[in-house]
Amino acid sequence: MDSQRTILVIALLVLSFFMFQQWQLKGVNTPGIDATSTPEVAQPAANNDVPQATGDIPVATNNDTPTTETTAIEGDSIVVSTDVLRVEISLRGGDLIKSELLQHAETLGEEARYTILYQRPGNLHIAQSGLIGPDGVDNAETRPVFSAQQRTYEMRGDTLVVPLVYQQEDGTQVTKTYSFRRGDYAINVDYQIVNNSDRAKTMSMYGQLKQTMLDGGRDSMFMPTYRGAAYSAESNRYKKYSFADIQDSALSNNTPAGWVAMLEHYFVTAWVPDQEATNRLYTNNNALGEGMIGFIGPAHTVAPGETLELGGALYMGPKNQARLKELAEHLNLTVDYGFLWWLAQPIYWLLSLLQSVVINWGLAIILVTVIIKSILYPLTKAQYVSMAKMRKIAPKMKEMRERFGDDRQKMSAAMMKMYKEEKVNPLGGCLPMLLQLPIFLALYWVLLESPEIRHADFMLWINDLSSRDPYFILPLLMGGSMWLMQRLQPTPVTDPMQQKILQFMPIIFTVFFLFFPAGLVLYWLVSNLISITQMTWIYRQIEKQDEKKSKAKAR
Repeated sequence: MDSQRTILVIALLVLSFFMFQQWQLKGVNTPGIDATSTPEVAQPAANNDVPQATGDIPVATNNDTPTTETTAIEGDSIVVSTDVLRVEISLRGGDLIKSELLQHAETLGEEARYTILYQRPGNLHIAQSGLIGPDGVDNAETRPVFSAQQRTYEMRGDTLVVPLVYQQEDGTQVTKTYSFRRGDYAINVDYQIVNNSDRAKTMSMYGQLKQTMLDGGRDSMFMPTYRGAAYSAESNRYKKYSFADIQDSALSNNTPAGWVAMLEHYFVTAWVPDQEATNRLYTNNNALGEGMIGFIGPAHTVAPGETLELGGALYMGPKNQARLKELAEHLNLTVDYGFLWWLAQPIYWLLSLLQSVVINWGLAIILVTVIIKSILYPLTKAQYVSMAKMRKIAPKMKEMRERFGDDRQKMSAAMMKMYKEEKVNPLGGCLPMLLQLPIFLALYWVLLESPEIRHADFMLWINDLSSRDPYFILPLLMGGSMWLMQRLQPTPVTDPMQQKILQFMPIIFTVFFLFFPAGLVLYWLVSNLISITQMTWIYRQIEKQDEKKSKAKAR
């Protein structure tokens, strides 16, 4: 195998990888559900200690749930604004029904902000929470209607507290409090239950994410992204639970700590329950084609005249690895780098470090490329020395082709003998090129998953390194650099078909890269340019050494 044939192998491996990844994601994304049919839901086994999830709102295992009547106007809600969030909270249930990320545009160059939670006709993604159990105020038929002091809240300082109050007929008061912090996409959701009745009350807190199970329809073969649920439990640090999984079987997992989430490209919504308690994680779906993943905390009893406090955290924002790791163990794994996470994480760390210095993600990618090529230089030098020897024996190889013609067996035997005599290793050029493949794929995942690179400007016409080059200039330059590299390299390939395939490789790669993120194409282009520079330098040094040897022999 020579270096040119290695390019063909790499191309086939890259194509196979993206086809396999697309096939995997097609298996987990589910098209829209027919709202006229009711999917069968596998119910978890009964447990007397922890309530079960059997409908849109989880219910307890017994039948003592109260049926408090409520009268609320549909759509009655309040609006809360911070420096990074604008959320809408429904007074019925106190659910989060809309959340805009103020520092992230929906589309590059437009004023509309990215909406991570929403409630639209036929399509929703909302965050619900409440109190369930024998004396819970939330049940499948009714939700409590809270009252608020004002209709709009705006952050003035570093924190903002929004209390919602609900009073039961027996005097029990439930206060649901949302606590916001400046610059933070995580909010605390706390319940205070003041039992003013004459009997003890038992209840549990739950939190769930409800989303319409629709295929996003935005993916391409080279930019596939996962949209669906995920969770973390004692038995699984990080586990995707697709909409298809939610339909097939209901998750029911008792675990210390844990969390549940809904994932989308660059963004995540996650419920983080009390990390000191044992929680039940569950999934469910309904006839409207809506999937749910949530948690139910342990049951607590509050005596007459006593106060009970329960709480959890809700994150809704970009996949900020540092912040996610602070919230809960393994929550940062929602930034999914695939099986090359061990390589992608240091690449991301290095990229972030360089970006903090040069304040430009494109320049950071260029510097990472230079560092990687510098580390690989000893192998690269061995590769080009091997290529130079191949070029030196090219006339002899041409003579062999003419002598043996179509007798491939004799041709192969003669070539192996010549390689041995000339001390040439035909595989010497393979390793550096093969090492580039995992680096390429790891960087691909970093660009695909890191929200910092979304809409990141480089220079000139490249204003989003996470999207393809709008004018395809970088892919064309990359194809040109591959063609130049090919011209500088010797090709011992004798098979006419292989020769034709190799000639078309720059074109094939250019077509591939038309759809890749501009940042990834930038990496490959700079890598090629550095390789051409290294190749030219090494070849000149070898030529100078050969000239010195020739002069020495002449003397």
